[in-house]
Amino acid sequence: MNGDALLYTGSFMIAFWGLAHIVMTKKIVDDFKLESIDKRRVLTMEWVTEGLTLCFIGGLVVVVTVWGGSKSPASIVVYRSSTVMLVIMAVLSLFTGARTPAVPYKICPPLFMTVAALYFLGSLF
Repeated sequence: MNGDALLYTGSFMIAFWGLAHIVMTKKIVDDFKLESIDKRRVLTMEWVTEGLTLCFIGGLVVVVTVWGGSKSPASIVVYRSSTVMLVIMAVLSLFTGARTPAVPYKICPPLFMTVAALYFLGSLF
């Protein structure tokens, strides 16, 4: 598998998970059974924000690969910066959301690390 295929695979995976976040927002918020409308709004904001961030990362990697080529210095900076961001998000999720009983939170750390690895390897080949 060449570097571009790794990059596109990672982008599809992370953008799909971002869209899943957005689609699942109401169910996740309802599952927490929060009585305070402010707490519901904050949880909604955080859940949608993470989904949008994941979609942005996936989309950005695709855009720079298509228009800049996967070997351009700017593209490599984007791939490696996205790798760092996903590792940070994985660690944060591991020590916060993944410790709750909600299954979607438990999926985040390994998924983020998998995509980070695909981006890093894609930046090398």
